[in-house]
Amino acid sequence: MSRAQSVRASGNARAVAANLLNRIERDGAYANLVLASADLPERDAGLITELVYGVTRMRRALDHLIDGFVSDPPDLTTRNLLRIGTYQLHMMDTPAYAAVSETVEAASRRQRGFVNAVLRRVADVDLAWPTDAIRLSYPDWMVERLKIDLGESEAHVALEQMNQPAPVTTRPDGYVQDLASQWVAELVDPQPGERVLDMCAGPGGKTTTLAGSAATVVAADHRRHRALLVAANAAKTSATLAGVVAADGRCPPFRPHSFDRVLVDAPCSGLGVLGRRADARWRLGPDDVRELARLQAQLVRAAFDLIRPGGVVVYSVCTMTNAETVDIDNMVAREHPDAVPIPIADVRWRPQARGALVLPQDHKTDGMFAVKYQTPLPTPKPSSE
Repeated sequence: MSRAQSVRASGNARAVAANLLNRIERDGAYANLVLASADLPERDAGLITELVYGVTRMRRALDHLIDGFVSDPPDLTTRNLLRIGTYQLHMMDTPAYAAVSETVEAASRRQRGFVNAVLRRVADVDLAWPTDAIRLSYPDWMVERLKIDLGESEAHVALEQMNQPAPVTTRPDGYVQDLASQWVAELVDPQPGERVLDMCAGPGGKTTTLAGSAATVVAADHRRHRALLVAANAAKTSATLAGVVAADGRCPPFRPHSFDRVLVDAPCSGLGVLGRRADARWRLGPDDVRELARLQAQLVRAAFDLIRPGGVVVYSVCTMTNAETVDIDNMVAREHPDAVPIPIADVRWRPQARGALVLPQDHKTDGMFAVKYQTPLPTPKPSSE
């Protein structure tokens, strides 16, 4: 069945949402990019956006409700229409007649009877969840990992918070950036005249904040398109950078000890930003966390090679797993015992090992970890006199 046949080419908002959901699941497209590139009808843009993000986020819970009334797996378009109807019924409190009739109208003629029958039964179901992971709509491994690393209570509250629409924060210069990311940039605290490197800079939110100081700021990212984004965002925010480089942070093209401060805002599993990245929870597996932790360790080692004696390294990740936070700090303690962790004395952060953590429920921001180190100054040589 072609895409055009599978969903009626009408102005029905549920049909449009189903097409976009198909692209996310079948083609691996990102929800935010799919919505940004779609020519949404102005009248229904808000509803379509809510359906796409909500259904993507709550996919596992919705399928649990649907599958109790389905014997043979439906095709992807039909399943997405069932998810859309179920989401409206149980998570948007849409009146049953409207949720069912509008969703049935979006289905192909062949599937309308099936969609109608299933949704009418789903409308009357009592919500009973066999596990928290199904209720909260996350993979089992993700829930278990955060329960172990954060404690069961904090993990549940964090996961609940990330199922709520994420607040949008706009800086005075017009750049949209979560508050927790802005707080990381503040921790770097560049001083006038210093040389500062943002090692994993794309798309440039923290870089453009650092450029507001009187320091000389260099941005690098190993992906060329992200380096170009940094340059574009610097231009939009009128931020002055000394340079933007497409370079692998594990083997950076800079002289050793050539920077006063280095920010390693490392690639990570992103378990702290699932409120904004609705589809990310379905893209990740436990092996990804292990691979990313190895990459993070390599980036931090490279940062210490670049920092001058007495300089500062800030490591941050928008995740909350021990493997990517505490364990990286433990590695620094072993390999750089002379590097002194600088306490993060900011009430917006909670202490975590030698660094600090922001959980999503703390301030309705992304989850974020940061730790700040100062390298030792050389020991003065004794005078020969």
